[in-house]
Amino acid sequence: MYPLERGAKGREMKLKEVIQEWLKKSFEDPVVKILAKNSHLTKVQLETLLIDVLAENIAGKPIKYDEKAMLRLTKAKISRGAFNRTLKQAKENVIKSIYTILLLGYLGVFETTTLDSYIEVANKLQKYMEARKTMLNINERPEEQVRFLKMLREELEISLKKLSEPSEGFS
Repeated sequence: MYPLERGAKGREMKLKEVIQEWLKKSFEDPVVKILAKNSHLTKVQLETLLIDVLAENIAGKPIKYDEKAMLRLTKAKISRGAFNRTLKQAKENVIKSIYTILLLGYLGVFETTTLDSYIEVANKLQKYMEARKTMLNINERPEEQVRFLKMLREELEISLKKLSEPSEGFS
């Protein structure tokens, strides 16, 4: 998509602009805001993890960690070591979250009605993601589809906010 060639400053800037624009839009998304706020990842960890995962896909080739560090949204220069430490923390948090889900499943928590509301929200999230993907593939954006997508997003936001309250989650 956006090849990154060593020494090609214009293309390096293009990659940086593309990734930073995508990150900014992602962090402005109301659903991302709610999910990120209630996750085990800090904003910096999430940003670092996204850069690590997505930058090479966009560039179409491997990128060194010092180059990835320069893709962060911050104006300050980030060292490769700081980038790698943040990336390690993000990956550890993701792994711990997955192990928590596995543990709860193993102990039978998922078989109770306690998590029904989370499963319902997960299904709404999947439906919203599919609708967004469909909208991105359509050149025209009929008003009816835009309204439907907005309604889904608002419903999802309400459900996510409700579940993020300790009294509403596990009960």
